[in-house]
Amino acid sequence: MSKMDSTQTRLWHPFANMAEVCRKETIIDRGEGVWVWDTTDNRYLDATAGLWYCFVGHGRAELAEVAARQMKRLAAYSTFGDLANDPARTLAEKVSSICPIKDAVVFFTSGGSESIETAAKIARRYWTAVGKPDRDLLVTRAGSYHGMAGYGTSLAGIPSNANGYGELLPGVICIPPDDPGAFEKVLYDNPGEVAAFFGEPVRGAGGVFPPSDGYWKHIQRICRENDVLLVADEVITGFGRVGTWFGSGRFDFVPDMITGAKGITSGYLPLGVVICGPHVWEPFWNGKTGVFRHGYTYSGHAAACAVGLANLEIIEKEKLLTRTAQTEALLASEMKRIAQHHLVKEVRAIGLLAAFELSPDLLAENPTAADQVAADARRNGVISRNLLGHSLQISPPLIISGEELRFMTDGFLAALNGLDREVVGAKQKTVPLSGKKHLSN
Repeated sequence: MSKMDSTQTRLWHPFANMAEVCRKETIIDRGEGVWVWDTTDNRYLDATAGLWYCFVGHGRAELAEVAARQMKRLAAYSTFGDLANDPARTLAEKVSSICPIKDAVVFFTSGGSESIETAAKIARRYWTAVGKPDRDLLVTRAGSYHGMAGYGTSLAGIPSNANGYGELLPGVICIPPDDPGAFEKVLYDNPGEVAAFFGEPVRGAGGVFPPSDGYWKHIQRICRENDVLLVADEVITGFGRVGTWFGSGRFDFVPDMITGAKGITSGYLPLGVVICGPHVWEPFWNGKTGVFRHGYTYSGHAAACAVGLANLEIIEKEKLLTRTAQTEALLASEMKRIAQHHLVKEVRAIGLLAAFELSPDLLAENPTAADQVAADARRNGVISRNLLGHSLQISPPLIISGEELRFMTDGFLAALNGLDREVVGAKQKTVPLSGKKHLSN
């Protein structure tokens, strides 16, 4: 049996090779706006908003104060059965009012993975409730990410996230990401058996891929014509990330269910939602199906819901949807600078969500290049992360300024230029930085 020595952390990190990180953690100590500092006082621009979530920026004292007030009054209490609390009821009303689904109801979870788990169970339970239990197939797309709980791991179109666990959930069919015809073929081959179609409006952790023109309208039509539930996974795109309250609103389609998390509280407390339209909730609310035996300890957590309400109020008060729509053009311009680098295959951006993908030639020569770019960018004061070994994530807080975006881009370009000199050779042309003086601490 291996024995842990005193230099090793006791914290098991998610999505980490613990053999590599157990002695070299970067400990984030504090944050303000788009910036975070580690315990040795190094400052970083948070190009990922934590893990896609810190929409209103770090260090918002008003959110901490809301949480403290609610915790002093009632931190949490079960919402099982007939029990409720005012923050949960009020937040459900608010989310229903801003979502694209008319007369929606809201089921609360603790985060995105639980929201996917809930939506998938609702979908299958719905068809049983309406007398069609054979409708149990769930369709998902290659390159998708739907969390890491049992259902989400099975629904994910990223094989590396599911490898080694065995078949967790039978009845999942994965199709190409931008091919409505493949979905139609699944329906043709499995008549009357498909329960729901799951998709991210913009594929996020799979590399930040916006949809092709008209894709979601086409998928919506297929679902309606074939009586299939359409589930939009908006854990990343929900609550303002793409300049509208929901990505489904931006792409002009109306799902039967929406899953959300992250931006609803800007990560200040864990919270997730499943938003359900009347077509879905009616069989559960008409008294014919009895108890829906599903829920979580912290469903409708009072303090988390209070923070969610305050966070949405900040987004409205500071007009962050409008600001994101305006800043989108600035981010697109910065991405064009990155696209000029010969080590970059392509850039993708929509709203304040973007990625740049490294060239296949570079990755063939140096398979760990994306990790190296992320590490070098961090040394240059920018935190990002490798997406699937080929792309770098960009999803900053919605409050980011143009000057801060330039700082971010300069950090990425310096990392790419450094990799160019080290791996490819100084004979290649590098892309100049903006020439702007770096922002002071």
